[in-house]
Amino acid sequence: MVDTRFDYIIVGAGSAGCAVAHRLSEDPAVKVALIEAGGRDRNPWIHIPAGYYRNFSNPSVTWQYGSGPEPHLDGRTIPWPRGRVLGGSSAINGLLYVRGQAQDYNVWRQLGNVGWSYEDVLPYFKRAEDQERGADAYHGTGGPLGVSDVRLRENQICEAFIAACEGAGIPRNTDFNGASQEGAGYFQLTNRHGRRCSAAVAYLRPAKARPNLTIITGALVHGLKLDGRRVTGVTFEREGRVETVTAAREIVLAAGAIGSPQILQLSGIGPADVLKAAGVPLRHELSGVGENLQDHLQVRFVYEINASGSLNDVWHSRWQQLLAGMEYVFTRRGILTIGAGAVGAFARSRPDVDLPDIQFHFLPLSADRPGQGLHKFSGVSATVCQLRPDSRGTLKITTGDPAAHPRIVSNYLSLESDRRVLLDGMKLVRRVTSQPAFAQHVVREHLPGPDVTSDEGLMAYARGFATTVFHPCGTCKMGGDAKAVVDARLRVRGLEGLRVADASIMPTMTSGNTNAPTIMIGEKAADMMREDARVGTRAAA
Repeated sequence: MVDTRFDYIIVGAGSAGCAVAHRLSEDPAVKVALIEAGGRDRNPWIHIPAGYYRNFSNPSVTWQYGSGPEPHLDGRTIPWPRGRVLGGSSAINGLLYVRGQAQDYNVWRQLGNVGWSYEDVLPYFKRAEDQERGADAYHGTGGPLGVSDVRLRENQICEAFIAACEGAGIPRNTDFNGASQEGAGYFQLTNRHGRRCSAAVAYLRPAKARPNLTIITGALVHGLKLDGRRVTGVTFEREGRVETVTAAREIVLAAGAIGSPQILQLSGIGPADVLKAAGVPLRHELSGVGENLQDHLQVRFVYEINASGSLNDVWHSRWQQLLAGMEYVFTRRGILTIGAGAVGAFARSRPDVDLPDIQFHFLPLSADRPGQGLHKFSGVSATVCQLRPDSRGTLKITTGDPAAHPRIVSNYLSLESDRRVLLDGMKLVRRVTSQPAFAQHVVREHLPGPDVTSDEGLMAYARGFATTVFHPCGTCKMGGDAKAVVDARLRVRGLEGLRVADASIMPTMTSGNTNAPTIMIGEKAADMMREDARVGTRAAA
């Protein structure tokens, strides 16, 4: 590497980091470095939407983290794959484009985070978006991120599930990201012309030829360099050599809800007791680093069906694989274009709830656990998760070794409020799937099975089989209280020259899949940094 000094350094080429790098490097007068632990996104299964199912367990493109042992999930450790490749988790996720509810962001503003109401963030969602349906009050066109409808031809079982939701009192909704999230319908995907539009595809491909943007891959970050209270550089290892790069203006941690707090703690920034136990000298105490961990927990219902449209049938038939492959190659349509749910629903667990508090993902495939082989029968899955859990977990390093995974405990279902909402959600799944529109296609319920009928039985099934929806957030939360790590401009409290911009800054979860909100955070972070540079302010908390 020729240069070691830049104006801006971004750590993590994921959903937010790619957006920050793209926007900052639009100014040819500044030099920008983007550091990523993983490699280039050359794996072809990254770019085929249905390939997400293969890449979850692929260590060449993922960090194979785990959360647990989880005390309220029978002591199980829950696999937590995260992206380790250009594009980060946007390169391996289920592609669903879900912004959440307007109230999510209004709550952030009510917590004291000026500039983060729904009215404030909507322009950034629109700026990022290249909406297939065209621009309107809620959507934009011409942005880097392709957002498209599911490219399936008429699918009998998907239509049956939507009709069954309507039969259970959940209205049809053609746009979860429009005027209202509530209802059932088809998801939109981060997809352009039938191919995944990851953050790397959206933001780095148009920018990589810029002479002022340096992309460094295969670089495991060891920590941040501090000069008093100012953060001046990043030390990393690649190809067996330790290197340091310095920033004249600012460093942005965009390594995700696991990577960003881990790097802070490795650098001596975090809770004093955690750092002492790990043998890391304390440089700046911030008790909230690694606290406030939140995630969506899902329970899977699996049905054997007698209708067409299950990916299981394709998986186990060489002939159908060939047909599906040809359809994808020549039309960019078909079963290989699906994400982690063709159809979804946002519903209220009880009639007296003000806003939807549960989400369904309906997938035309089935397996006992995510990432495992598909069932040999024609199967579909309907999963349910609580949108805004109250339980909170922690992330703590246990050593100063940057290659060692931190200890993560999510504390899923630790509070009665979460257990109640999840139980009500499971009952609603059954109410939907028992509607005639869907039930006529069901041969049997495979999981949890017809014998599981009591509240105790359903919760026992949840404790034994529930898993993550892969949405960790909150570990470097934004706010002004004692546990806040960054302020409303994403500057790390008490330090100069350092911001965090990724899902870790969320004070509370958004109501749905977190990729779109994380890209929005990157867009907004870049604007705030450029604003501060224009007025000549130093990035200090």
